[in-house]
Amino acid sequence: RLELTHPVTSKRKLAQLVADGVVDGWDDPRLPTLRGLRRRGYPASAIREFCRFIGVARTNSRHQIELLESFVRTELNRTALRRMVAVDPIKLVLTNWPGADHVEYFEVTNNPEDPGAGTRQVAFTGELWIERDDFRAVPPPKYYRLSPGNEVRLRGAYLVRCTGYEETADGLVVYAEYDPDSKGGNAPDGRKVKSTMHWVSAAHCVAVRSALYDRLFTAEVPGDRTGDPLDDLNPNSREIKSGWGEAALADTPPGAVVQFERLGYFAHDPREPMLFHRTVGLKDEWANIQKRAAG
Repeated sequence: RLELTHPVTSKRKLAQLVADGVVDGWDDPRLPTLRGLRRRGYPASAIREFCRFIGVARTNSRHQIELLESFVRTELNRTALRRMVAVDPIKLVLTNWPGADHVEYFEVTNNPEDPGAGTRQVAFTGELWIERDDFRAVPPPKYYRLSPGNEVRLRGAYLVRCTGYEETADGLVVYAEYDPDSKGGNAPDGRKVKSTMHWVSAAHCVAVRSALYDRLFTAEVPGDRTGDPLDDLNPNSREIKSGWGEAALADTPPGAVVQFERLGYFAHDPREPMLFHRTVGLKDEWANIQKRAAG
């Protein structure tokens, strides 16, 4: 039997998870079933490459799940289209934008790893959605994203400098001024910024729900301490966020995987429109494990 750290593969334990309502069914994206992996967006080719890499053993073996995820990430980096999405959004208002009706369009690459994927036109306006983590009223050390007085690049568009913020009845609103001479994201005087952020036009967006997953079991070997894997269940293994995505996201076929820029790879649910399951993040945890092992 091939075992992975964190999930359980016992059919009896999996059936108990389903029967007890801990998961939504045999195709729950948190389960290591074929239906669950497919719904979460794991490419079959990545699973096959993982199996070829680890080979066949005469005894039971257990491999780090981060190794499997590294094969998934490599495959999706090559094939997945890029889209800009604010999973946990806050409003960014450009106070010196020409007007509410003024719209500009920028050409953005669909996949830098695949020139054949082409480009798309993305609308840009004076009111945008950005990620909540991309703003700090009181920034910690080495925080280079938006904060009062700091300048950042909005991907492919303009440089903007934060001028203030306020808490409104509808949530946090951040104010900034854009540099009209920095179209495309580069200033004519050559000044540098240390952060590039994604964005979504508030007037040209689509509503999106994102399912963010953690490990279903907190222990690497569930039940190793007490004998019962259910003792190691993670009560916070899934979080649903409501956000906004660029208009092109609506064209994602059911079951297809796209990269939410800077956030990770997400699979469009085959049954529920505009629900996306996070397949894997962008950070290569397997590489970090190898570095720590090398000492």
